[in-house]
Amino acid sequence: MDLHLKEKVFIVTGGTKGIGSAIVDTLVQEGAYVVIVGHHELDNQHKLQSLHEQGYEAWAITAELTHIEDCQKAIAFTLDTFHRIDGLVNNAGINDGVGLENGDPGRFVLSLQRNLVHFYAMAHYALPALKQSQGAIVNIGSKVSLTGQGHTSGYAAAKGAINALTREWAVELLPYRIRVNTVIPAEVWTPLYAAWIQQFPNPEKKLASITQHIPLGKRLTRPEEIADTVAFLLSDRSSHTTGQLLVVDGGYTHLDRAIDG
Repeated sequence: MDLHLKEKVFIVTGGTKGIGSAIVDTLVQEGAYVVIVGHHELDNQHKLQSLHEQGYEAWAITAELTHIEDCQKAIAFTLDTFHRIDGLVNNAGINDGVGLENGDPGRFVLSLQRNLVHFYAMAHYALPALKQSQGAIVNIGSKVSLTGQGHTSGYAAAKGAINALTREWAVELLPYRIRVNTVIPAEVWTPLYAAWIQQFPNPEKKLASITQHIPLGKRLTRPEEIADTVAFLLSDRSSHTTGQLLVVDGGYTHLDRAIDG
């Protein structure tokens, strides 16, 4: 299926690693122009070099998204380069473990800045261009917003707010035909996840204890599966889909964990 993304302009925050990197890969493979907004200059350079070696081209800007002025700078860079924006993928964030008992109000506010505030800032500054293109916003959420996790109040609050903002923005932006959706992953096999698994005394046993509860296929979600869903939601193939929270997790969050697959 042609997603009609060729020469469309998309911004992906946190696009150098994990899910964000997979989203960038999928979009450039569809012929899109992608601007990566990354925290580290070296990571940006490595990602661009990797794409170049595969025959693809992308652009990158280094930004600290907890600084509102850097969000504005990223949008300005994209408009200066392409004079349009067709879609925004708010992906950057970190499960920083700021809990109720082991955190404090200052760290909680910082967690919201890391995981929520820049979603609003990026969308706000991109909005005039998105109005012109009748573009799309895709937010990357987390199952934590639906299930809780424990000891991560800041991240959970941010991801819960992202779900609410998705519905809110979908309503507010209806007159401009801008679609807004969220993709919610659960257990995704990224390099960061792999490193986390290796911290356990028996990594294989820990991984098996998780995958046995994932109904569809008894395996973790691949980053490419998240990316494919994001690409679809950015495309006009999903032209009548807005305000949705799409959980891509092999049924882990919602299906009965006792199902014998």
